[in-house]
Amino acid sequence: MESPARRPRLAVIVANGITGDSRVQKTAVAAARDGWDVTLIGRSDTKRVQRSKMGPIDVVRVPVGADYLRGVNARKAHPLRAAATQFNLQDQAALNRYTAAYRAWVRQKSAESNWAGAPRRTSLKALLRARRSTHRLRVRAFKWEQRRRPKDPAPVGDWRHDWPQVVDLDLAFGPVIEEIEPDVIHANDVTMIATAALSAARLRARGRKCAWLYDAHEYIKGVEWPNARQAYALPALEAEFIGRADAVVTVSTQMAELLRDDHKLTELPLVVGNSPVREVIGAGRSTASVREACGLGRETPLMVYSGWIGRERGVDAVIDGLPELPGFHLALVVGRTTPLLEELLAQAESLGVRDRVHLVPYVPQHEVADYLSSADLGLTPFKRVPNCEVSLPTKVSEYLQAGLPLVTSDVKVIKAYVEEHGLGEVWTWDDPKTFAAAAARAMDNRDKLAAAITEDVRTDLSWESQSGRLLQLYRELSKKTPPGPRPEVSWTVHETPDAVRTVEPVRTDGQPAWRRLGDTRVRLGLGPANYAGQGAAYAQAITRLDPDVSVEVVMNKRPESFDYPADVYVDATRMRELSVQLQQVERIVGRYTHLLVDAFMPVFGHLNGKSVDGDLAALRQARIKVALLGHGSDIRHPARHMERHEFSLFHDAPEGIVEKLQAKAELNRRIATEAGLPLYVTTPDLLEDLPTATWAPLVVDVAGWATDSPVMERERPLVLHAPSKRWTKGTDRIMPVLTELHDAGLIEFRLAEGVPWAEMRQLVQSCDLVLDQFTTGSYGTFAVEAMAAGKPVVGHISNGVQAATDGALPIVNATPDTLREVIRSLVDDREGTALIGRQSVEFARTYHDGSWTVQVLSDFLK
Repeated sequence: MESPARRPRLAVIVANGITGDSRVQKTAVAAARDGWDVTLIGRSDTKRVQRSKMGPIDVVRVPVGADYLRGVNARKAHPLRAAATQFNLQDQAALNRYTAAYRAWVRQKSAESNWAGAPRRTSLKALLRARRSTHRLRVRAFKWEQRRRPKDPAPVGDWRHDWPQVVDLDLAFGPVIEEIEPDVIHANDVTMIATAALSAARLRARGRKCAWLYDAHEYIKGVEWPNARQAYALPALEAEFIGRADAVVTVSTQMAELLRDDHKLTELPLVVGNSPVREVIGAGRSTASVREACGLGRETPLMVYSGWIGRERGVDAVIDGLPELPGFHLALVVGRTTPLLEELLAQAESLGVRDRVHLVPYVPQHEVADYLSSADLGLTPFKRVPNCEVSLPTKVSEYLQAGLPLVTSDVKVIKAYVEEHGLGEVWTWDDPKTFAAAAARAMDNRDKLAAAITEDVRTDLSWESQSGRLLQLYRELSKKTPPGPRPEVSWTVHETPDAVRTVEPVRTDGQPAWRRLGDTRVRLGLGPANYAGQGAAYAQAITRLDPDVSVEVVMNKRPESFDYPADVYVDATRMRELSVQLQQVERIVGRYTHLLVDAFMPVFGHLNGKSVDGDLAALRQARIKVALLGHGSDIRHPARHMERHEFSLFHDAPEGIVEKLQAKAELNRRIATEAGLPLYVTTPDLLEDLPTATWAPLVVDVAGWATDSPVMERERPLVLHAPSKRWTKGTDRIMPVLTELHDAGLIEFRLAEGVPWAEMRQLVQSCDLVLDQFTTGSYGTFAVEAMAAGKPVVGHISNGVQAATDGALPIVNATPDTLREVIRSLVDDREGTALIGRQSVEFARTYHDGSWTVQVLSDFLK
């Protein structure tokens, strides 16, 4: 029998990756604060389940397959005709495999025709000609069939066939939900409505009480879906299940009325607006400012648009109106670059206002209002499409909580709200000139409009007020009351991984990324820094070339660090916890025969101190063979580096960093000297700090970075610079030169900051030149990846690094002072620059595909 004190369980489900979905996250936090046991379930971006925590909230991201979708697509084909034209080549990948097998056969038989005698040679040549004709026929037939497949086929009238992705979502999410056995399922958006209905019904069939509600974030009938099948399927899906929901929730009164009328609901859906958390606004937690991010003074008029940029959002009209607003600047708060955003920036360039359009990054949802508050006006320039007409979007609440008057197009709900409360100016959505006039009026009357943002307005448009209705609904549906609230759960709680999380790294083809720790002669532990994914890269190279080694890669991970591949992730913020420390001891001792410790980090948490030095005695006692691997700042001595390099990164380091890194480098050098262990470094410049070490070059997937994209064929070569931290790369020293050359039309410059590691490859492969660093005298993983992609790389390289590579390093040497002339010469000599790109590929293959590194490590791995 269940204890009456058991907290009721809530499953909040959404078909996206959760991150960035403020309504879903705030729903989970509000319920946890109210005393619910909450599990937040979203979609994984890998093929594995991802688990983490938001305070007491369990966060589960599940991988979603495409088996049902593939089955439906297979049934859509013309089986008889396809049998004749496709020869069982289901897709492009199958054609590629067939072509590879054909080419291998041709190479073998053509060679045999040279070796064979005259009669045999004649028959082989005839066979080659026949097979060539067959291959050409199959390729042409395949392409013929593919061209005849309609790009936007008409709906068949069954949402399961028209949009089978929903069924794949249900197959992934359903078992996870039913294992939790929640008392209430909160389904966000139409893509989760079928899953919630089916899971609740299945739990009830097992005798478990389970209620579910449907949270309609959008008016599905009013969305301009990208294709006809989706446009039919999602409204049909909603219509089939909405009447089975125990309750319906939506974001505005107007949308609630539409849902009731469309689906003949017996009750008006509950309205819960997506508003900011009032309690955290102005609490001093955030120092970020959208005005500072734009680099503007207080006197400059600044308008801001925050959120997703889609064609229906009308940002193009704002840019069209900027020429009529001299002195006004526009901040676009965006999460990533999209083709539409690039199109809008090009539009601004053509109108001569690009210098007044600023791209600024997202901040966590609880910091948005404070972030926006330094602007003058908030924009909602939506077009009058049905979905935009019937809701009061999140950004309206965020602007008003930030104290910003609104400049809005005449979409129905926002216009009525703004005019009722006197909160801003309204313009005609399809007339950019009226936008400019409205913005000018709003700026002239800003103080009066801001005064209309009263306490009552802010209270009503707060998540505390809106979510209270939702929490009461949970209690009514479940007939359960939580045993007590948990005010200690902060509204600003961050998502963090479980302290120790084990995964199964896989390649893009679904195969294991490396030979995992097992029954081999050498069982190697590698970590726990895994900087730039080098632990994972070493593991792949070692196990590819040495069959006697299996590996376990460990990464101490902070919330802000990239999720590079690893077997084990350890929460770096919980190293002081004894349970975490003992987990590391149990995982290492008795399992590893060898351990390659990178960055001199401790391997048992902080059990024996904050460096590996304290763990060495225990590792020796466990008969584990240990080697040390230096990466960069863990061993690079700031004072000596500044003596050697005029543009040393340490000249620009933030206050306190030099002293901290110098103490670390001196400690690690002492450990390296006294430990008497094999010692390696990943970049050759570190040999100046550790002359007794051996260079074990950085490893990258050279073949994976390769591209056929041409170099230096654009009229304006695309130049990429991607600093992880500006001061470490010398970014601010080179930006004036790059801006000058960009504005002069010589190059097109792109600065990539905060881009996820998984997206960087496409950026590199699409550019012409890569600018690495101008502050260390060496090169790192990013430069190697660019060379593997055949891109000429420019950076500052010391004489010692050139000597370590026998002068073969093809990176074009430049300093901040010489960069202008170097880039001009590269643009002038395009053939020579393209040759450098080809030489770069060969260098990457020679030094950085892993073969050299494994040879260097071979003595240690005996």
